[in-house]
Amino acid sequence: MLTSQGRVILREEQAGPMNDNLRYALATARLNATDVAAALAVDPKTVSRWLQGRIPYPRHRWAVADLLHVDEADLWPEIASRRQALADGVQAIYPHRWAIPQTVWRNLFNGANDEIGIVAYSALFLAEDRGLLDILTTRAYAGTKTRILLGDPESPEVAARGTDEGIGPTAMAARVTNALTLYRPLFNVQGVEIRLHRTVLYSSIYRADNQLLVNTHAYATPAANAPVMHLRVTGDRGPAATYLTSFEHIWTTAQPHQQR
Repeated sequence: MLTSQGRVILREEQAGPMNDNLRYALATARLNATDVAAALAVDPKTVSRWLQGRIPYPRHRWAVADLLHVDEADLWPEIASRRQALADGVQAIYPHRWAIPQTVWRNLFNGANDEIGIVAYSALFLAEDRGLLDILTTRAYAGTKTRILLGDPESPEVAARGTDEGIGPTAMAARVTNALTLYRPLFNVQGVEIRLHRTVLYSSIYRADNQLLVNTHAYATPAANAPVMHLRVTGDRGPAATYLTSFEHIWTTAQPHQQR
């Protein structure tokens, strides 16, 4: 909707028939509207409207689907045709990293059985989230191979990224150092390896088996404000494969982190 001042206001779509798919999924998961409202930090009345047929905002649809471990189109079949326009393997696009519900991050890493891979400059937001850090630690102890690539705090690439984001060259290096300190619970876990890279990153990559969250980088924009793509590995030529190849190239040139 376009207002007289030219601002765009997004609204949830108008209600249709009762959403029996959502009701059934909630019953299967043994959850109720109050549980969903608490998990998504919304009013229970909002969830009730969804059950009555109103289609939620995309970010809420994705969060509910992740919470119930089902596909978004299973809950709202009417939106399936819209997804066909997305490229092969593109599950969703978030306008900002901060717009991704916490349930998405938790379900991403909780669902990893074979491999977790992270490449970023600091990924400090992960290390500062005790719940996510506990999930990474738990998955590592369960045998999930975990590879973490952070920027070398002494590298010119890290300094340049700090300047690009507007926080200054020393601030970005400090963020990496803080992240490494918080990642200490993982240092001595078998199957976990942490390396430092000296690479100009165009995206941060967060992998859990065949699922990826790719946080694009933009000049003069903090990573938290940049868009994120949720990708699924569908073969050797899909978009996810491109980022996995990038990850491997960075991994082979990075140096193991020396504990101090």
